[in-house]
Amino acid sequence: MDIRAHVSMVFHLDKCIGCHTCSVACKNIWTDRKGTEYMWWNNVETKPGTGYPTQWEDQGKYKGGWEKGKDGKIHLRLHNRTEGLTNIFYNPALPTIDDYYEPWTYDYENLFNAPEGDDQPTARAVSMITGKPMDNIEAGPNWDDDLGGSPLYASNDVNLDKLTEDEREQLNEIERVVFFYLPRICNHCLNPGCVAACPAGAIYKRGEDGIVLISQEKCRAWRMCISGCPYKKTYYNWSSGKSEKCILCFPRLESGQPPACFHSCVGRIRYLGVLLYDADQIEQCASVPDEDLVAAQRDMIQDPFDPEIIAAAKANGISDAMIAAAQNSPVYKFVKKWQIALPLHPEFRTLPMLYYVPPMLPVLAKTKDGNYDIEGLDQENLPTMLSSLEKARMPIKYMASLFSAGNVEEVEQVYRKLIAVRIFKRAQKVKGYQQAEVDTALAQGKTDAEEVEAIFRLTSLPTYEERFVVPPLGRESAVEAWERPLDRKREAGFGVRNKIAKRKF
Repeated sequence: MDIRAHVSMVFHLDKCIGCHTCSVACKNIWTDRKGTEYMWWNNVETKPGTGYPTQWEDQGKYKGGWEKGKDGKIHLRLHNRTEGLTNIFYNPALPTIDDYYEPWTYDYENLFNAPEGDDQPTARAVSMITGKPMDNIEAGPNWDDDLGGSPLYASNDVNLDKLTEDEREQLNEIERVVFFYLPRICNHCLNPGCVAACPAGAIYKRGEDGIVLISQEKCRAWRMCISGCPYKKTYYNWSSGKSEKCILCFPRLESGQPPACFHSCVGRIRYLGVLLYDADQIEQCASVPDEDLVAAQRDMIQDPFDPEIIAAAKANGISDAMIAAAQNSPVYKFVKKWQIALPLHPEFRTLPMLYYVPPMLPVLAKTKDGNYDIEGLDQENLPTMLSSLEKARMPIKYMASLFSAGNVEEVEQVYRKLIAVRIFKRAQKVKGYQQAEVDTALAQGKTDAEEVEAIFRLTSLPTYEERFVVPPLGRESAVEAWERPLDRKREAGFGVRNKIAKRKF
């Protein structure tokens, strides 16, 4: 047993309002520089949609992540060692600027300096690559925003491939179109494809907290990390000639503050905390069949209250403060204790440490002959207006494609529990509910009143301290493994003052 600590995240999609405040906060701090114009370390996508870069989930095109070979072991999808050597000067799986978008700004000066004329002056779009005016803007970091990209874009979502035509039409019924928002940052995976793909060994995970970073000194701009990451969360800075990615705002974490995108989130959808996991299980966890990936990743996370786990953690040098943070972690509750948060695309086999609580399905059922189709709901003993999973507007197969590698049963169980929370709390406020209905919902969700109240509390009424349990990272202790701390200690006392040469005029 090799117990380690990892700073992990949960995004509660039911609370995301798609305001993009997180994206702007990140952009202003980290990627408002030359060479980073097209980078969005944090972006918010509309689903169904093709995302950013376009169709990033299509690994047949980009070859990111890992795949299970005939020998039962996992292999990097991008290339093997020999292919990596032959492709080092040519990488056909690398996304181009057209797969992202051509970044632009506006000629705001023209609004003030335009000569007098019959028409109002306008601020034309200007390319940040060529510096020339752009006649047509064809793509952006969330071109599908609120389905604004039209079905031409949303219909190309690879997660729709397994849906029937009837289920596809269900998403686009007039006046009842359904979509939700999917914020994305680097997942800081336990088995990151970017780390394995880098020929220079420039990408690494910090031992004390699991944050994945790129050494700007070692990076040689081979850009294999961009292809190796299936989530396309590493980028190439054309100005510095180095790759860059989300650093989870580690300078803020080291001073006890949550990352900027977490702190600025208007919907308060983001939770941060520590998970303890068994590193000996990583390879085995990433090698199980698709339908078992979620359960295997959940089993790899260990109970921070178990005395045996605590002893193993301490033997590995994990501090008492870090263990205490793991015991109070909201991420542990959502992922392991309540089992309602799922990893994004676990079939990429990178073991992402960012988890999502799926969005609640719209209350309205789908329509049939102009009426709500509620046939069969009475058999499930659920209130009519709270549609059953089978009659849901958002097809479960679509959610399973996103969050459980196609395992419909895994996603259904999450929704059964979320529906139980909805019915239990609604019964406390709305007259006419029968206790039998509530009991049936709790039974189907495999939960009880105490757990439902706890889920509701952490979802709807969490305090700042409950959402962000930032552990003391102890960076000064971690660097002792390879550096002398006194080398970084500034001089004190009188010291020696060098004589300053006199100025000559």
